[in-house]
Amino acid sequence: MGQANALPETTAGRNRERPQLRERVMKIWRRNKLLWLLFLPCLLYYLIFKYLPMFGLVITFKDYNLFKGIWASSWVGFKYYRMFLENPDFLLLMKNTFLLGLYRLVFGFPAPILLAILLNEVRKASFKRLVQTVSYLPHFISNVIVASMVIMFLSPTGGLINNLLGGLGIGPVNFMNEPGFFRIIYVLSEIWQHIGWETIIYLAALTAIDPQLYEAAEMDGAGRLRRIWHITLPGISPAIVITLILNIGQVLEIGFEKVFLMQNPAIYETADIISTYVYRVGMQQGNFSYGASIDLFMGVISLVFIYSANWISRRISETSLW
Repeated sequence: MGQANALPETTAGRNRERPQLRERVMKIWRRNKLLWLLFLPCLLYYLIFKYLPMFGLVITFKDYNLFKGIWASSWVGFKYYRMFLENPDFLLLMKNTFLLGLYRLVFGFPAPILLAILLNEVRKASFKRLVQTVSYLPHFISNVIVASMVIMFLSPTGGLINNLLGGLGIGPVNFMNEPGFFRIIYVLSEIWQHIGWETIIYLAALTAIDPQLYEAAEMDGAGRLRRIWHITLPGISPAIVITLILNIGQVLEIGFEKVFLMQNPAIYETADIISTYVYRVGMQQGNFSYGASIDLFMGVISLVFIYSANWISRRISETSLW
C-alpha cells in the first residue's frame, strides 16, 4: 500500500517540477538571449560543416558510386578497411604520419610556452608588443605562401640558405630533394608559423598569477629562474596540460596543405603521409569510399589518443578535459 501511494506522489512531484524547469529555462534565455544570438553562428557552423557531413561516413561501408548515390550503392562491409590494412604502404604511411606528428609535438609544443615565459619577463612594454606582433604575423600567412617561401629560401640556385652555406665554403644542398631533411624543415616551419599565435593561451594564463607571489619570492631571495620554476610554471600548468591533451589527440592529424605543397616524389620516403595518400586515392583516383575509410580510421585512432591522454592526466593530476 505504501509503495502504491508513493507512486502517484512521485508522478505529481515530477509534474510540478516540469513547469518550474520550463520557467527557469525561459528565464535564463531571456536574461542571456543576446549571448545566445552571438553563439548562434558558431553553433550553425559546427552543425552544418562538422555534424551533418558525418552522414556521409556511411560510404565507408559501401562501394560508393557517384551516379547511383549513397543509398543505391552496394554494401561491402569492412572491405576498404581491410584493403588499407593490407596495403604494402600502410606501415610507411603510418610511420611517416606518426613521426611527423610526434616531432611537431616534442619540439613545437614547448616553443610557445618558452616564448610566453620570456615575454612575461620582459619589462619594456614597447619591446614586448613588438615581439608579440612580429611573432603573431606568420600565423595569418597562407600555407601556400609559407611553403613557397620555404622552397625559395632552400633553393640550391640562389636560395638564401645555400648562399650562406656558399659563403662558408659548403656546396649547394638540394634540401627539398633529400628525404632526411623533410621532417626537420616541416617542423621548423610549423614552429615559426604558429609559435606566436599559440603563445596567446599562455600569456592569458599568466595574467591570472598574483603578482604578490613574485614580490614575496623576490624578498625571500629567489632568483629569476627559481621564480619561473616555482611560480610561473605551476601557475600556467592547467593550461599546459589541457593544451597537451588536445595536441596529443592531433598527433596523426597533420595538415594536408603544407605537406602536399612541400613534398615531391623524390622524398615520398619520409614526406608521404596519410592525408596526402587519401588525396591521391580518394580525389585523384575517384575512390571516395576508400579515402573516407582511411580518414575515419585515423579519426578513431585520434579519439583513442585523446581519451588515453585525458585518462592519464586525470589519474596523475587534477586537470583534465572531462
